[in-house]
Amino acid sequence: MTLLALDVGNTRLKWALYDAPRVGGQPLAQGAQFLENIEKLAEGDWSAVSSPRWVLGCIVAGDAVKRRVEEQLEQWDVTPQWVVSSSAEAGLSNGYDHPARLGSDRWVAMIGARQRLMQLGRPRPCIVVMVGTAVTVEAIDTSGRFLGGIILPGHGIMLRALESGTAGLHVPTGEVRDFPTNTSDALTSGGTFAIAGAVQRMVENLQRHCGETPVVYMTGGAGWKMAPSMSTPCELVDSLIFDGLLEIAHKRFG
Repeated sequence: MTLLALDVGNTRLKWALYDAPRVGGQPLAQGAQFLENIEKLAEGDWSAVSSPRWVLGCIVAGDAVKRRVEEQLEQWDVTPQWVVSSSAEAGLSNGYDHPARLGSDRWVAMIGARQRLMQLGRPRPCIVVMVGTAVTVEAIDTSGRFLGGIILPGHGIMLRALESGTAGLHVPTGEVRDFPTNTSDALTSGGTFAIAGAVQRMVENLQRHCGETPVVYMTGGAGWKMAPSMSTPCELVDSLIFDGLLEIAHKRFG
């Protein structure tokens, strides 16, 4: 009774086949593909994968990409389910003004974070940071209510904006320095500090609201780059979206 979980972002499709739709399910196979190469999945990575019982995914890349993914899934007799943010699911309630307009990747990652947090025992407030093409920083209170979050450009977008709007800034990627002394390091450090500062502000907002220091989880393709530069303690969890998909699958199919 296997589950194929899909995380379709702005740049890549990541997938994992689990032995069961449950938290702690064991991955039997997994992989990733850039969106421009989606058409290679059926005859490539998925050609050796036996038909899953369920397919559950989240997608932010738009309907055209979704149709391309669904075409690759036609080799199996299974209808994919795509997560749509709702007012409540899997122990998390949604404080967004229009819950369905919240990005499904943000919603699923928060469900994964909440599930991970509850395994620790005592409920605590939580900040969820996703570092990818864009950066999102979400605040969840002790009761499991999503209070709201912010969106800001990722490193790449920041650098491209500066390059396109400023003469002479086409320089190689630099290093993060406390006191940068060249343009490459200044650009890289500036983007990193902007993201770290935004996270710190949200941590302070949530701590003030809840009266308790929140747990901070960081995920996303560029999370590993950001984590060492954070001024507040955070736990890097690469699998947060898949953790959320497993929790949702357990509630729906388990």
